[in-house]
Amino acid sequence: MRQLTLMDAEVNDYGRSVAVVRLSMVREREAKFAVNEVRSPGDAARLAKEFLAGADREYFIVLCLDTKNRVNAINTVSVGTLNSSLVHPREVFKAAILANAAAVVVAHNHPSGDPEPSREDVEVTRRLVEAGKIMGIEVLDHIVIGDENYTSFKQRGLI
Repeated sequence: MRQLTLMDAEVNDYGRSVAVVRLSMVREREAKFAVNEVRSPGDAARLAKEFLAGADREYFIVLCLDTKNRVNAINTVSVGTLNSSLVHPREVFKAAILANAAAVVVAHNHPSGDPEPSREDVEVTRRLVEAGKIMGIEVLDHIVIGDENYTSFKQRGLI
């Protein structure tokens, strides 16, 4: 697919033409997980840990859930560095909207192995919850995956 530029716009009696686009979600692959329904933070953590297994950098993912909290899509929002990743609500909710998600759980790994949330983790979660309220897509939890355990923002009362 080529990128459109302003030079591609055709001028006629009606003015400049505008590209008409269609958005769709592309299924990259399918994967089987031990859990595909999120009933608790532990369920979300198991799924996220399985998906992120072996990651050497910080990955931020979104689990898109249907109305029965079944995962209908997983999207990698950001791949960062050893200790950070850039996350914007626009990218999180783009995947959720295309997947017709009723709710989401976001998760990321800490390659250091320590699942303690950073100040930045708390701030991005606050922004995602606010954006989710506006969009009508609830952020149920934010899971931080460590080597041996995880942290749930919901269990800590941060959501």
